[in-house]
Formats: sequence, C-alpha cells, structure tokens
Amino acid sequence: MTKIAVRTSNAPQPAGPYSQGIEAGGFLYTAGFGPQDPATGAVADGVADQTRQVLRNIAAVLAERGLTLDDCVKSTVHLADLADFAEFNAAYREFFAEPYPVRTTVGSQLAGILVEIDVVAVLR
Repeated sequence: MTKIAVRTSNAPQPAGPYSQGIEAGGFLYTAGFGPQDPATGAVADGVADQTRQVLRNIAAVLAERGLTLDDCVKSTVHLADLADFAEFNAAYREFFAEPYPVRTTVGSQLAGILVEIDVVAVLR
C-alpha cells in the first residue's frame, strides 16, 4: 500500500511527528485538528466558533486533493466538555449536508481547547 502525505499552509502545522493528512487505500485521513487559526494562531473562545475553525482547517487539507467536507464519510470529535454538545452540534451541522458522515463524539482532556476533530474522506 502506498501512503502519500498531504500538506497545506492553510491549516495549522503539525506540532509533532505526524502528517496533516495521509492518502491511502482510496481514502484521505486527516490528523485531529484543533481550532487554531493557521494565519494568526488565535483560538476563539466558544465551542461553536472553535468548531467552525476546526472544520475550516480540515477543509483546507481536503482541498489540497480537490475534496470538500461533502466527501467525508467518518468524523471523530473530541469535546473537552460534553455539556457543550448541543452548541457544537449546531455549528457542525452548518458544514455538512445529508447524508451526513458517520460520527463518534467523545469527551476528552484537551490542552486548552474545546474541540478537536479528524475525518476520513473518499478520494475521487
């Protein structure tokens, strides 16, 4: 199996030994992205605005291979506080159309952020 790294300057850069995305087996897998603005490093305060930035970061990686969030089949979401689920879910819905990707949402300890998301998308 061939693995191809996907990189963009339009999303936060890896903070360790991992890729922003990997193409393999007909899919593009993204790293878990936080809500950092790639141009400024700023992080919004609320979970809704953080969710929007995370999905813009993911969309930037997908765009490197001509994909959009509509090509996603799976997402994994980590919330610092599951009490934020409704607010997160409303912002998440703004970025996806039916049929929605399957999704796992869990509560996690996150380092100073409220949400982290990774996705799997089908390559065209």
